[in-house]
Amino acid sequence: MFKKIDHIGIAVSNLDEAMELYKKLGFEVKEVEEVAEQKVKVAMLPVGESKIELLEATSEDSAIAKFIEKRGEGIHHIAINVEDIEKALENAKNEGLKLIDEKPRVGAGGKKVAFVHPKSTKGVLLEFVEG
Repeated sequence: MFKKIDHIGIAVSNLDEAMELYKKLGFEVKEVEEVAEQKVKVAMLPVGESKIELLEATSEDSAIAKFIEKRGEGIHHIAINVEDIEKALENAKNEGLKLIDEKPRVGAGGKKVAFVHPKSTKGVLLEFVEG
């Protein structure tokens, strides 16, 4: 069911500054896009088969803005690439895990995504990504 770690999401206050920092470290920024539904602007930095996803809030009421206000910048979530997101959600629900998303929604790159609540996963926000 699980294929690989798709990406690690990092909440940042300023995407341009964060991209410049990661470029200085030798990373290459491959994609930058706004995901209006999630009120974020994201940049993807490839790392082997996985990516680092830098996330900047585009609205004060976005999940990223709330995260930064509460915890500061830093690791926001770990995303796992799954073969069948509906099956992964069903399995998590059947195992008693609390879901943020009962059904997948559209995320960065137009991929189907869904989140498992960190209260169910020892404090880690877990994202399933299909595609």
